[in-house]
Amino acid sequence: MKEIPNISGAELEIMQVLWEASKPLKIQEVIEGLKSINWKYNTVGTLLMRMTEKGAVTSEKKDRVNYFAPAINKEEYKKSQTKNLISKLYNGSVKDLAVSLFKSEDMSDSDIDEIRKMFDL
Repeated sequence: MKEIPNISGAELEIMQVLWEASKPLKIQEVIEGLKSINWKYNTVGTLLMRMTEKGAVTSEKKDRVNYFAPAINKEEYKKSQTKNLISKLYNGSVKDLAVSLFKSEDMSDSDIDEIRKMFDL
């Protein structure tokens, strides 16, 4: 399995737009997809070029316009980040992560019931 590049929070916002798109996007289209963020064209362009250098994004030039697409799969990225989280915060223990989630006030009874049903399969 290839190494999944580490991407910043700002870069992740851009990745979300690219993952949702069904085709490679121009910088302006990426900006339009960043609904809650008002970034300048140059900022998004710089981030996309940095992400291309990292191997997170591919860039293809057509008629003097760059089109960008994700080079990493969303599910692979989530798995990689989850492993990093478990390794860094829970000393590699998935059980400790699960205990932390169950003890958190963010989980509703229905969330817990749904997870129990998954384990009962």
